[in-house]
Amino acid sequence: MSGVMKRMGMIFRAKANKALDRAEDPRETLDYSYQKQLELLQKVRRGVADVATSRKRLELQLGQLRGQSSKLEDQGRKALSLGREDLAREALSRRAALQQQVTDLETQHQTLQGEEEKLTLAAQRLQAKVDAFRTKKETLKATYTAAQAQTRIGEAFSGISEEMGDVGMAIQRAEDKTAQMQARAGALDELLASGALDDPTGMAKDDIAAELDRISGGTDVELELQRMKAELAGGAPQQAIESGRQDQGQAHRDAHRFDKQ
Repeated sequence: MSGVMKRMGMIFRAKANKALDRAEDPRETLDYSYQKQLELLQKVRRGVADVATSRKRLELQLGQLRGQSSKLEDQGRKALSLGREDLAREALSRRAALQQQVTDLETQHQTLQGEEEKLTLAAQRLQAKVDAFRTKKETLKATYTAAQAQTRIGEAFSGISEEMGDVGMAIQRAEDKTAQMQARAGALDELLASGALDDPTGMAKDDIAAELDRISGGTDVELELQRMKAELAGGAPQQAIESGRQDQGQAHRDAHRFDKQ
């Protein structure tokens, strides 16, 4: 049972992979990858901006602490000038505490400045990679589109595409049906001519009538030939022409009497 389930799972994955392969468009995949890279680049830029903001805040705090330190130093000098050594000592003690804070903030400032430089450099490198990927992406998309068009044109010319295959099959069916109808029409004509089938219109002729028509037609040709010979000979006896006409009339009468019978 375990082996059957594994086999079914493998078949399902294979079919799903084949379906996904047919549905996947490399151009859409490239665009999606490019969009993800842009999102990552935007996150790095926001990180750089956040670090730069923290650095600027530290600089403002350092400025304030340094200003307070200078003020306390001035107060200590003034207290000494007035003979208030105790006040001068207090001012210098506060200044020393502020100086420690200044030192700590300067260390943090240097750390943030280094991080900012690293992130800025990383953002620049990532920007260069994104730009290079964008160029490559557009090149690949154009190449894929051209190859796809060329493949479709080749399939159209060779007739192996699904659309052209359907058209070819339709043409073949039309040709086969036309040939079948022509053969059927020819067979019906032969059957009607032989008398095997009756013509409901009464216009078809049997073999005897056809033969009589042929003989009558030949008689007309002979009469015309005799007339032309007489004209060329300078006038033949009218009797020969009249005789030919009588023979022709007799042939027509015989044919008409035979049809009635």
